[in-house]
Amino acid sequence: MKMRILGGVLPLFVFIWVLQNKHGNCERPDVVNVGAVFAFDSVIGRAAKKAMELAVSDINGDPSILNGISLNLIMEDSNCSVFKGSIVALQVIEKQVVAVIGPQSSAIAHMISFISNGLHVPLISYAATDPTLSSLQFPFFLRTTQSDQSQMEAVADIVYFYEWKEVIAIFLDDDYGRNGIAALNDALANKMSKISYKLPLPINYDITDIMYVLNQSKSLGPRVFVVHINPDSQLRFFSAVHKLKMNGSNYVWLMTDWFSTTLDSFSPKNRSFLSTLEGVISLRPYIPQTARKRDFLARWRKLQQNELVHSGLTAYGLYAYDTVWVVARSIDNLLQQGGNISFSLSNMLNGTTSDKLQLGKLKEFDGGGLLMNILSLTNFTGLTGKIHFSQDRNLIGSGYEVINIAKQEIHTVGYWSNFSGLSVLPPKSLQNKETAATRLNQNLKSVTWPGGKSKTPRGWVIANDERPLRIGFPRRASFTEFVTLNASHNVQGYCIDLFYEARKLVPYDIPFRFVPFGTGLANPDYDAFVNMVATDVFDAAVGDIAIVTNRTRMVDFTQPYVSTGLVIVAPIDTSKSSAWVFLKPFTLEMWGVTALSFLIIAVVIWILEHRVNEDFRGPPKRQITTMFLFSFSTLFKTNQENTVSTLGRMVMVVWLFLLLVITSSYTASLTSILTVQQLASPITGIDSLIASNSFIGYQVGSFAYSYLKDILNIAPSRLKSLRSPEEFEAALRQGSGNGGVMAIVDELPYMELFLQNRTDFGIIGRPFTKSGWGFAFKKDSPLANDMSTAILKLAESGKLQEIHEKWFCQLGCPTDRRKDSGPDQLHLSSFWALYLLSGAVTVLALLIFLLKSIRQYIRYKRNHTDLSSPSNTRCSHVIYSFFDFIDEKEEAIKRIFAQQDSAQAQTNGS
Repeated sequence: MKMRILGGVLPLFVFIWVLQNKHGNCERPDVVNVGAVFAFDSVIGRAAKKAMELAVSDINGDPSILNGISLNLIMEDSNCSVFKGSIVALQVIEKQVVAVIGPQSSAIAHMISFISNGLHVPLISYAATDPTLSSLQFPFFLRTTQSDQSQMEAVADIVYFYEWKEVIAIFLDDDYGRNGIAALNDALANKMSKISYKLPLPINYDITDIMYVLNQSKSLGPRVFVVHINPDSQLRFFSAVHKLKMNGSNYVWLMTDWFSTTLDSFSPKNRSFLSTLEGVISLRPYIPQTARKRDFLARWRKLQQNELVHSGLTAYGLYAYDTVWVVARSIDNLLQQGGNISFSLSNMLNGTTSDKLQLGKLKEFDGGGLLMNILSLTNFTGLTGKIHFSQDRNLIGSGYEVINIAKQEIHTVGYWSNFSGLSVLPPKSLQNKETAATRLNQNLKSVTWPGGKSKTPRGWVIANDERPLRIGFPRRASFTEFVTLNASHNVQGYCIDLFYEARKLVPYDIPFRFVPFGTGLANPDYDAFVNMVATDVFDAAVGDIAIVTNRTRMVDFTQPYVSTGLVIVAPIDTSKSSAWVFLKPFTLEMWGVTALSFLIIAVVIWILEHRVNEDFRGPPKRQITTMFLFSFSTLFKTNQENTVSTLGRMVMVVWLFLLLVITSSYTASLTSILTVQQLASPITGIDSLIASNSFIGYQVGSFAYSYLKDILNIAPSRLKSLRSPEEFEAALRQGSGNGGVMAIVDELPYMELFLQNRTDFGIIGRPFTKSGWGFAFKKDSPLANDMSTAILKLAESGKLQEIHEKWFCQLGCPTDRRKDSGPDQLHLSSFWALYLLSGAVTVLALLIFLLKSIRQYIRYKRNHTDLSSPSNTRCSHVIYSFFDFIDEKEEAIKRIFAQQDSAQAQTNGS
């Protein structure tokens, strides 16, 4: 009996225990604590504090969320200090909060994220935009605002849209500033632009620090400034800009969203300060206009009227409001999924104590991992629009507005989003259009620039009167026609005149001053000269500077204004001449084919004319003589015989045309060969010069030395430096065996000038390097492109040639006394088409003649062949008979055919 009672009661007890246990596990707390760490007295904090208080009030008054559980927001002031922020974060977490909202500072977020990771408490920031706050390093960090990665891509698109190539970045020297500018640098690189100079500001900067940084930038070329600092309610940055008069039309001020946040924080009635911000461009987080947003703005304005809030509503205030709702909704989902709000002691903090902060009693949030997953899957529409997150737990933002300050008003001139780029339409209206993804229709409305100008600034200045360009020029000791400093200490020369003319065509003023390089006693080292530009000793270099590979790695060159290359100069002698020079115009192959052509023409004309022309008949000896004399006499137009047959005349027309071309070419080539200068040196080109083991001269300072030594591997002991044209001449006359040189290797313009009045030296061969002269500028200098355009215009207008003639053609332009390694012979390949045409016509005429003769022979044999004779069918007899037939005169054959026709007609008549 007892067993039955026990068997019935035991299941009941088990059931009651299970129910109690289950009820105990799913017990909902009355209050859920959420922490908030941020700077109360800051542009972002003042709006965020009130917005979060309103959000908590709305959540606790909404029965559809948390189901009667009160949300308790524990707010602590970080005072924008990483140290204090970390301490108060620990104090907040000690109060067993399930999540921490904030901080607004990226630097503090880096520190608190480590604490969140250790205690499994989610950290949700509405204002930390540092792109390096990644989910991989900080798995318990979530961002409910847009990352600076997106903002910097928007800035890069604006720079690219206005075709600026260089910017100056001014930024706060902390994680937020440095990492944001690093993202900008990457984004600009993708647009073929760059940050030329980075100017950091200390974290607790004042107006003196700002003025120091701005004064540094005055001496720099770029005038596009990207400023990435914290919001500043006093706008101290633009106070410094105004004091330094850096708000002129040459400047571009491109602000990140700190600027728009600062403006939005001001009361709408207090906008008189906008007059000092004329032309500034800034980004503002784009938040679509909705009924909820308008209602909240109206609610905020009412609070301002009642003096319950002392800040305008910023975008970060809206993000803060939505962040509280994101946390509340996620806690509600956690509880609905059976999760508990429970904490346990952390093993990581065992034995760690402090007098005021009991670190050893800090507890891990048991449901932190689950809550973080729920947070990352958030998907609802808040005041700021659609709230959902990417895989790296960044808010998928709706983009940015591009605002412009003009006439004391804030104007929206466009929008930017990661799928549409720049557009005059809001991102939401472009999201579903196919053309948006191509980014081909980038556009912004008209912008007012500093100074009230509507024309887009160039974005850089080359120089000003206070700091003119330092333009170096080589102080040469020889060949001073190119560039020199005269006795009056004025810079002059061909290169200087060309620079002045090109400068006139550049569409802006270029203040500059010339700075000499070298002593004037010897030509300077041009590699060192170019390096002075690369190392910022000079801003540019003007002169006879060869554009060679190692120099292009250091500087940017303009379009070449002179084509040049290395040439060989050696002694020449025009007194010697060959008795067989008349054979040199044609190659051996050409002579052979031409002679064979005369023979063929002789035979063909004899065949075509023999039957109809008395001049080609008679005894065999006479015919052979006539045949060949006729063929060769066509060369001199002295032939006495005339062609009679149509086929013969056709062949002669083509043959005479071929002769006309060949004789004209021969005459021109022979003339050139007879007038070319003959060498007194065995050097025929660079190869023979290398193999000769003789001494070679080069001009001091020229790149010829490094080329001969490093590229052609000529021993330095064979190379002799020469300083002037007089030393060139003396060394060449002495010769290699007498302390001089066999030849000089230098650039063509120098050698042309050297040979102008020296007829017993000449250029051997052609230039064996190809290069040019140009002006050198710093890498990526915009002036290099504009000067290149100017040089091209000078060349097209003929002004370049005028300058050349002014300096080098007063006594006659330098002539090119070049001597090739061999004569310019005429090859068969140049005339094969003419020979082919003549041959085709000749063969065609022969075929027509043979067909006509065979036809006549067949007709003749029909009436004269004796069929009873067996020998008539022998091949040899037929061939002999055919040759006998065509040996007859054409008139005789025609008479025979006429008689046959007459007899046949009589027979038919009878």
